[in-house]
Amino acid sequence: MHQHAFALKFHSFSPHYALSVSNFPLQSPNPLLPIFPPFARVPNVSSSVCLRCLSSAADVSPVRYADGSSIVSLGETGGVVVAEKPIDVATLGNLCVDIVLSVNELPPPSRRDRKALMDELSTSPPDKKYWEAGGNCNMAIAAARLGLHCVAIGHVGDEIYGEFLLDVLHEEGIGTVALDGLINAKDTSSYCETLICWVLVDPLQRHGFCSRADFKDEPAFSWITDLSDEVKLAIRQSKVLFCNGYDFDDFSPSFIMSAIDYATKVGTAIFFDPGPRGKSLSKGTPDERRALAHFLRMSDVLLLTSEEAEALTGNRNPVKAGQEILRSGKGTKWVIVKMGSKGSILVTKSSVSVAPAFKVEVVDTVGCGDSFVAAIALGYIRNMPLVNTLTVANAVGAATAMGCGAGRNVAKRHQVVDLMKASKLNDEENFFEELLAENTESPKVNLLSKGMRKEGSNKQQIEIISMEKVVSELLPELELGRCCVKASS
Repeated sequence: MHQHAFALKFHSFSPHYALSVSNFPLQSPNPLLPIFPPFARVPNVSSSVCLRCLSSAADVSPVRYADGSSIVSLGETGGVVVAEKPIDVATLGNLCVDIVLSVNELPPPSRRDRKALMDELSTSPPDKKYWEAGGNCNMAIAAARLGLHCVAIGHVGDEIYGEFLLDVLHEEGIGTVALDGLINAKDTSSYCETLICWVLVDPLQRHGFCSRADFKDEPAFSWITDLSDEVKLAIRQSKVLFCNGYDFDDFSPSFIMSAIDYATKVGTAIFFDPGPRGKSLSKGTPDERRALAHFLRMSDVLLLTSEEAEALTGNRNPVKAGQEILRSGKGTKWVIVKMGSKGSILVTKSSVSVAPAFKVEVVDTVGCGDSFVAAIALGYIRNMPLVNTLTVANAVGAATAMGCGAGRNVAKRHQVVDLMKASKLNDEENFFEELLAENTESPKVNLLSKGMRKEGSNKQQIEIISMEKVVSELLPELELGRCCVKASS
């Protein structure tokens, strides 16, 4: 007899929680359907009811938290108790619409000239064929396509761009939780609008970016100052909260720190990728520097490029840099160093894992990092072997690089499967062996290769993990769709 599950969802513009009911076996790859009405029908309850009223309905009992909020469990005839954390990944902020346009030359360096260009571009909306979901939507879409249940927390305006963004997210099976607050700005319309990022591409396929966040002295949504009950519920029910450096373009440092502290309090793992904003934040205001340091200290998983790791530590060796960052972190479990076409490294307190990148023809690198972190979240949540986690993350990032643009163009399942089957890795074994030879701290090193197991020195054991073994473990999940929302994707 199959058990049945239901999923808590949030409507972006409704004060009510919405209950989405799915008559799927509990192990269904996508029990969270994109259903967002303010009310929903529950099995064995004769009428449609708001979640706030469910505690009085037949066969339903609330599960209450210390702060007075609750989730709901159905009785024996209706199903099972909702897990404390039914959401896999929640993304915080950085919800924007990318408008990708071909231009003869990239935006001028002058701030005033760039602002004039953006104002000119904004005078009339371009055709929707140029629109794409951007920012943290990239990570959420990639994660949803890997079968993770995702919620995007952020502010979206009540206009055509916001409507487009919500439609894209909901079509991908991603829930949304609105971030709102008291608006004290004189020009409320511009403060409430959906963020637009103009992605300008020149004939050499170089990219330039413009958004109104570039021309403001304060975050775009500085009027959002507190975590609402709905946002707290979403964070509390998520296994992972993903944040990146662009959150500082949306929110004040104090708001960001409050989200970090709340996630830590309720046992939600924090993933942080500073991205291109990391460098400017390290030289930013005292509040920005304090919030950045808080991220680096409190995050469970840090994702950095080799340049970012070096900038933080002064150490050019990414393994040693990762180990130094781990020592300075309070709850840091993983430090992941992304090395582009060379591959990636995952450093823990007891091991170092290394996976060379897949050999592909790169078309566009936009969205690769976001896709990569989605697969890292998959491995973290499902407790995959570390080398397997890096391998599937490299594959998802490489599959995204084979396309053009991000948003709905990020990796699809069949592309990841094809790369896994081909098993063509860049030849970087000598590079990684040199890096690992300098590592004397970790007792164990895992290296993805086509070789066999071998022993290192007395102080260090190097295990060569064959690509064939990793593929044999990952392919069944990918091919059977257990890691994928849409079997046809």
